[in-house]
Amino acid sequence: MPTAPIAFQGLIDKLTKFPGIGPRSAERIAHFILNNLSLAEIKSLSAAMVKLKESIRFCSVCHNISEEELCNICKDTQRDSGIICIVEEPKDVIAIEKAGVFRGLYHVLMGSFSPLEGRGPDDLTLNELINRLNKNSVRELIIATGSDTEGETTALYLAKLLKPKGVKLTRIGMGMPLGSNIDYLDSGTIIKALEARTDL
Repeated sequence: MPTAPIAFQGLIDKLTKFPGIGPRSAERIAHFILNNLSLAEIKSLSAAMVKLKESIRFCSVCHNISEEELCNICKDTQRDSGIICIVEEPKDVIAIEKAGVFRGLYHVLMGSFSPLEGRGPDDLTLNELINRLNKNSVRELIIATGSDTEGETTALYLAKLLKPKGVKLTRIGMGMPLGSNIDYLDSGTIIKALEARTDL
């Protein structure tokens, strides 16, 4: 016989669907909601989630999240349209934008290759990327996929696919995180850091 009330357990079950939240974390969040949020705050949170799902779509050009047909980045005429940074997910666009140094455009693949999960080239926005290259004057493509196996496989495939287009292809540097010590790094990170070394 379950010890938690059905409504409480139901919320825990829903919260565990979020990434990185297991049963214990979900239980702590459920207790926080129950003990610290007013009914008005909970309704406001629920309304914000519904609005997010109803109003957010994907940009018709780059596939970043947007409230309109074009996202704010694609609409920005001050950005350099000759450089496109290729990323896996919209969250990667947000991460790069927070750094505040990139002023080009983006193309979101909506994932990476993952044979174990059955994701291949047809599941990504590769056709849309090729169409953008055919229609626009692009000088450089920056491949900014992850450094995990799926990201590296995707990067290699992109390089092979895009090289015949005659556009400059670059890959974001991988290696030592800022503020870290070498003795804490794994060998794969050290290899990438050595490969991505620059002149002084």
